[in-house]
Amino acid sequence: MDNLIFSASILGLAIRSGTSLLYATLGEIITERSGVLNLGIEGIMLCSAMIAFAVGFHSGNVYLAILAGGIMGCLLSFLFSLLTIIFQADQVVSGLSLYIFGSGLASFLGQKLGPAGGTLVGLVGRRLPRVTIPILSKIPFIGEELFNQDILIYILYLLPTAIGFILYKTRLGLNMRAVGENPYTSDVMGIKVIQVRMVCTLIGGFMIGLGGAHMSLSYAPGWTENLTGGRGWIVIAMVIFSTWDPYRAFLGALLFGGISALQFRFQALGTPIPPAYLRMIPYVFTLIVLVIINSPLISKTRLGVPSSLGQNYRRESAK
Repeated sequence: MDNLIFSASILGLAIRSGTSLLYATLGEIITERSGVLNLGIEGIMLCSAMIAFAVGFHSGNVYLAILAGGIMGCLLSFLFSLLTIIFQADQVVSGLSLYIFGSGLASFLGQKLGPAGGTLVGLVGRRLPRVTIPILSKIPFIGEELFNQDILIYILYLLPTAIGFILYKTRLGLNMRAVGENPYTSDVMGIKVIQVRMVCTLIGGFMIGLGGAHMSLSYAPGWTENLTGGRGWIVIAMVIFSTWDPYRAFLGALLFGGISALQFRFQALGTPIPPAYLRMIPYVFTLIVLVIINSPLISKTRLGVPSSLGQNYRRESAK
């Protein structure tokens, strides 16, 4: 009985911890499926978390704050798409520049939210409320953990399936995948490559922004500098781990979220392991996953990576 209760609590923590990761991962999958590599996820999440907190704190409307976080992610992704898709800048360099810019902007503006230390915590009356589903929440052990959550988590229960359906079962998804595989052939077939890449990057940025908003409005309500704690880089590993598939991304988010939850459980149980080492667990696991996936035996299969990922598209080259 105790083991079941413990497992259910870990599941609940894994879901809450993995939510921001999954939103950002799904957003990056959409972006990368069109052939655009955005390494500025950490900067986007930080800015979105800061804006979402600021709007929620001053307006008292957490739903408006969620929208503000998503829009912030969309705006930063629009800046990135201008540089890479329109002006043909290098995607890797532009992504890293976006990370530096977003992190710095969040730090600078975040200092205006609170005292000199740049920290303002506590969203009393402004944190994203939990919504209990009456019947389902009564299911033994798992009901309370699965069906007493906030609205962003409930949306996430359905979102991977919806994205998977669009990606694999619709003409729109076929166009996205075609552009990511071979933009020149797609252009010949009448697909508007530039438009597809722009839209995918903006939608991906909006979802990354939602991931950042969930951090400051629900998972860790409030704002502190470097609130995301490197989760944007874990997202990049998550995309590879999921092999660019939204269904596997859901399982990966639960796995990474569960590992993050375990570190807090270990600390609560008073294990003799120093807290700094416990906080390293998710990142060490991320490195292990990357090493395994990039091993010669596995990487030679390409794991579903879009063929034109990271490559700029210049229409005149197709002539």
